Amino acid sequence: MRISSPFLLVAFYLACLGIAHAETKPSGDVFPRVIESYQVGENVVVRGLTVEPKNNALWVGTSVGVHEIDLTTHKLRNTFTRDNGLANEYVFTVGVDSEGYKWFGTNAGGASRYRDGVWKTYFPMHGLADYWVYAFANQHNGDLWIGTWAGVNRVDLRTMKFTTYVKELVNEWVYGIAVDNQDRVWIGTEGGVSMFDGKTWRSWSHKEGLGARNKYQRAPSTNTGLGTRSRHNLSMLSGNGGLTYNPSYVFALQVTPDQSVWAATWGGGVSRFDGKRWHNYTMRDGLAGDIVYSIAQEPNGVLWFGTNNGVSRYDGKSWHNYDKSSGLLENNVYAVAVSPNGEIWAGSRRGVTLIGR
Repeated sequence: MRISSPFLLVAFYLACLGIAHAETKPSGDVFPRVIESYQVGENVVVRGLTVEPKNNALWVGTSVGVHEIDLTTHKLRNTFTRDNGLANEYVFTVGVDSEGYKWFGTNAGGASRYRDGVWKTYFPMHGLADYWVYAFANQHNGDLWIGTWAGVNRVDLRTMKFTTYVKELVNEWVYGIAVDNQDRVWIGTEGGVSMFDGKTWRSWSHKEGLGARNKYQRAPSTNTGLGTRSRHNLSMLSGNGGLTYNPSYVFALQVTPDQSVWAATWGGGVSRFDGKRWHNYTMRDGLAGDIVYSIAQEPNGVLWFGTNNGVSRYDGKSWHNYDKSSGLLENNVYAVAVSPNGEIWAGSRRGVTLIGR
């Protein structure tokens, strides 16, 4: 899909939605509130948000291209489409590698790399595992990991050699990657979580405790490529319109400073692995929605979750939720990111919402 020229002029304009009423904790601290929203188009979806501190930039991956936003002024710096070098304008994720290259994972267009005005796109012919790319992460040793719908790649940035892992994973459909302080790589898939410590692999799924039990008796999801090579969409609803359940399906991962691994699941809420077992948190605990698409963490340790029913803030003890009534553009929040100054960005259909103090 190409974007017309008029869209490039007005694609990312400011539209203040009003301010949500601030609430206070028992300690007297004021919760962050919705400050403003930036719209990208009524039927446009924001799937990826990545903060690049070195460049003071927020990268916004949408279904019609990529925007670069100045984190200080909140103004648009650049918009990139197929005309500029993207292989496909539906961008699901954005990564920044150790050399400052920006990587854009697309739906069916491979992975496009950009720096200083120069573009290059990688396809399976170059070693990429698949044309559908959904996650990036950097190891401390400099290697870049790329999650696709046909396994995961490890890329040596010095040689640009691609190594593909498929059979080592619990499932080949990869959506999230995170790296802990031991340089272990955690990979979220449609069938659970796999971990690579540099020598050996280990995996977990719902039978090992990942994802909460189906207490609401939601219909099992059939919308999955598990065990197949057929493409599928990401609809969360059953045929009768009810939410579905697939607790081993992981959309995103986050490793916290205490080395807990958090996994965003489909219908099983969010799960935390403490190194021995999984602990699950759902709407009954205070989470906004049990389908969790994204996770981010503030420098002070506070976690943020994008769900099918808004955004949740969790400080380790209590939950606070935001939805359309608080000022969000939509309740389905597919991406969350935290800037160095503690501002939170939430991506949904129609645009991005800024949460701060």
